Amino acid sequence: MRTLNLGILAHVDAGKTSLTERLLHAAGIIDEVGSVDEGNTQTDTLALERRRGITIKSAVVSFAVAGTTVNLIDTPGHPDFIAEVERVLNVLDGAVLVVSAVEGVQAQTRVLMRTLRRLGIPTLVFVNKIDRRGARYDGVLRELAAKLSPSVVAMGSVCGLGTGAAAFTPFDGQAAFAEDLVNVLATQEDALLAAYVDDESSISAARLRAELADQTGRALAHPVFFGSAITGAGVEALMAGVRELLPPAQDDPDTPMSGTVFKVERGPAGEKVAYARIFSGTLRTRDRLRFDDRRGGAQDGEHSGGREGVKGREGRVTAISVFDGGTAVRCQEAPAGRIARLWGLADVRIGDRLTRLQDQDPPDADLGARRASADDRPSGGGRRSGGEEAFDGHFAPPTLETVVSPGRAADRGALHLALSRLAEQDPLIGLRQDDVRQEVSVSLYGEVQKEVIQATLLDDFGLEVTFRETTTICVERPAGTGAAFELIGKEPNPFLATVGLRVEPGGAGDPTGGGVEFRLEVELGSLPYAFMSAIEETVHETLHQGLHGWEMRDCVVTLTHSGYWARQSHAGGGFDKSMSSTAGDFRNLVPLVLMDALRQAGTTVHEPMHRFRLELPPETLGPVLPVLARLGATPRTQRSSLVEGLIPAAKVHELERRLPGLTQGEAVLESGFDRYERVRGPIPRRPRTDHNPLDRKEYLLHVVRRV
Repeated sequence: MRTLNLGILAHVDAGKTSLTERLLHAAGIIDEVGSVDEGNTQTDTLALERRRGITIKSAVVSFAVAGTTVNLIDTPGHPDFIAEVERVLNVLDGAVLVVSAVEGVQAQTRVLMRTLRRLGIPTLVFVNKIDRRGARYDGVLRELAAKLSPSVVAMGSVCGLGTGAAAFTPFDGQAAFAEDLVNVLATQEDALLAAYVDDESSISAARLRAELADQTGRALAHPVFFGSAITGAGVEALMAGVRELLPPAQDDPDTPMSGTVFKVERGPAGEKVAYARIFSGTLRTRDRLRFDDRRGGAQDGEHSGGREGVKGREGRVTAISVFDGGTAVRCQEAPAGRIARLWGLADVRIGDRLTRLQDQDPPDADLGARRASADDRPSGGGRRSGGEEAFDGHFAPPTLETVVSPGRAADRGALHLALSRLAEQDPLIGLRQDDVRQEVSVSLYGEVQKEVIQATLLDDFGLEVTFRETTTICVERPAGTGAAFELIGKEPNPFLATVGLRVEPGGAGDPTGGGVEFRLEVELGSLPYAFMSAIEETVHETLHQGLHGWEMRDCVVTLTHSGYWARQSHAGGGFDKSMSSTAGDFRNLVPLVLMDALRQAGTTVHEPMHRFRLELPPETLGPVLPVLARLGATPRTQRSSLVEGLIPAAKVHELERRLPGLTQGEAVLESGFDRYERVRGPIPRRPRTDHNPLDRKEYLLHVVRRV
């Protein structure tokens, strides 16, 4: 049986979860359609999801349709949980993008479609809520073509629009439909256009349908179905479109095993359960796996300072379940193409690539190798070859931060453990532990996410917490070049190590903030590996905080001097630490040298900027423009009813709050992270959470208990 891993995506409240329920009912998996309002749906299983009526965590269910097993993944729609969507995109064979027939294309809809096209994921569009008052047909089609993709094609007509009797009738052989199809498909296929011009009657309906399936599979065309998840109208036609137009998984079960973890949760006994897409080979119970973290990003909920590299861990699979018939069933193996739940992998993390240790020559499954890069695809997308891709930031990083405080001082330890558990399930929840002030900071996408974390800590861990005011996360970059060194045995160096470091700006100039690159100007064998590793690791750890306390980005650090005293012992005696260098000497010295070099280079602080698109009534443009100026916005495009530009991320919430009063509630604002730009005005500072190597006396008192 073929397998299709299908994602359901949409702007919040467009009807994703309701559509999932209707698809399960149509496939015979459930006898009664659940309701989001009543909190009895199959995929919103968290108590908090049922109470709030929104999807917070992705969920997987399964059904069969005409010889194809569909693993259907319901994703969150609220922008605060966009990271959950990002992880799902990397394991999909196809997607259904849900749009409301009343509201039409909304801000999150555009973000999702841009990403689907960039990744080349075959996508059908389902226009939901045709039974609601105010539902539109022609207007929504125009919006889809103008705002999502010019290659959308309506697959049927609607009667009874805006009433409970609204119905969807698929086009079947109509001449007008054939002409519309040719107009869309011929933009990518010259031979089809030539044949149609020569003799339109020579193009059969079967050829058009085959060409539509081919271009849909290559993410060049996007069929549009209309319907209602509540009444079931149009759902059968959508299921037929899923079966006929979306290509199934193309993974090879006969090659060495590889897969990607896209979700981690805790079982009833507190055990870690990993959700993985198997891309090649067959995974079996008791297989010993290697987990490679190739993201170069946050790990265990902590910022890594952009460090690149592969971190390998290992574990043995003790149990497997796959999704079948609407639920997960235990089995002994999971073949290529399936989504599996795995037990026994205690150290596994979201984003890990899985390979089997028994396989001598694993396939070239470097994250991204099995998919064409975004730069290599045609502008309309392009079918991926089926494989793995890094979580490479298609969506914005979190740009907000707040301090979490327990209701009782005695709960500090339990709070940190609970937040670490949450960070397991969402790696972009970055934790910063301030041992000096005994505080924990958490990075966020928005206020709703903060409310969800607060409720989750209370419901799942019994912890009452409060949050301080949310602040914006800035970054620092080197302003120039600086160098420093300290020699072993020479004052004022109290450590048995020689370290010299040069700091300079990175060459990439990435506006979104490149990472920290570590280079060598000393011989690779001039230090024992443990000492060299200690230097590199400490450089990355130290640069979590620059001169102003923000994480350093777009930075190159070069080791220019190194030296050590070899292991020594007294005659006839044992090892003498006072005469021999250890890794600890290098770990303690690097922060002092690095901060001296950074002081010479200087740093600049950069704040996150959002690109925005503001549609508003023409007569309200005059009052709005001065407000944009006061909020630090920089318009790039300005017309009577449209303003586009950049605005500091810290001011987006205030703009959202003020717009209804300025525009009689008729403004439509879209915004999303775009880049970091240098702060204009007073430089914001972030309290340090380390022993402050900028203050040598304070640092040495903490590290060696003396100056």
